[in-house]
Amino acid sequence: MPSKTNAVRLLDQLGIGYELREYEVDLEDLAAERVAAKIGLLPQQVFKTLVARGDRNGICIAVIPGDSELDLKAMAAASGNRKIQLVPVKELQALTGYVRGGVTAMAGNKDYPVFVDETLELFDVVSVSAGTRGLQILLAPADYLAATKAAVALLAHPKPSSGSH
Repeated sequence: MPSKTNAVRLLDQLGIGYELREYEVDLEDLAAERVAAKIGLLPQQVFKTLVARGDRNGICIAVIPGDSELDLKAMAAASGNRKIQLVPVKELQALTGYVRGGVTAMAGNKDYPVFVDETLELFDVVSVSAGTRGLQILLAPADYLAATKAAVALLAHPKPSSGSH
């Protein structure tokens, strides 16, 4: 049985139902699309958690579908910033308590404002990191929004196709 992470403990405290799915971690490829394939969900259902820093309101968290990219302008608007950028990977653990590939918006070092892409609400079940690499939490979108106190906004756009230019 997987060890309980802080995110899992938070869901237990809130009385929120969930399913844990473990998967084999490839440190060379932490992409959400790969995780989705390993746990048997669509990439759009596996949400990745990104940490950003705004010029006015500081650190905030964006949660977007695994097959998308963060629209920095949309995230800035949603979070009340003029400009926003993703924080460098080396800062993730100090800011959140989590490492790249295991960042979650739940039960981190600090409660940062969380913004979730509106496509989350299209699914019966979504998957997010449990706070460690190799473990995903599957739960209902409404429960995830309640646990993270997230605001819903249009934040993501499709990744550019990786075909030849």
